[in-house]
Amino acid sequence: MELKQGVPVIIQLKTTVDQKGQKQNYLFDLKGQFVRIGETLYLRYKEQQPDSEELVPVTIKIEPDGKVQLIRSGQMRMRLKFSYQEKNETIMQTPYGFVRFCTFTHDLKVSLKDQPFSGSMDIQYELQAGEEKMGDYHLQIAFTA
Repeated sequence: MELKQGVPVIIQLKTTVDQKGQKQNYLFDLKGQFVRIGETLYLRYKEQQPDSEELVPVTIKIEPDGKVQLIRSGQMRMRLKFSYQEKNETIMQTPYGFVRFCTFTHDLKVSLKDQPFSGSMDIQYELQAGEEKMGDYHLQIAFTA
């Protein structure tokens, strides 16, 4: 399948957020695009923000070495980096300035199939601001052409 021009995909996105014992689940069915540029893979979609009509562009970058980045544009720009059992620093740009934080990836799985073209990602990570743990997150993404 030619991926350079992009392949339209249907995406199921589930996020579980556990902050200070309070769990929240978010479930989205989205349309997106899967693109290959060189050896790097990109899953692109637009996500509606809670309590807003704004659609925010999101790109998930899957690097050849297995590392994953979640890049969110819009008013609050961020680039979360995930690599198995590693801590990654990042900066989030907000309307009020820049905020530094880290992700620690507990588990990271990426699976791709050709027939039919589909894939999934399962990322479990911890978000930290300084020495303070902000919460535990579980991101599950499944997509199919």
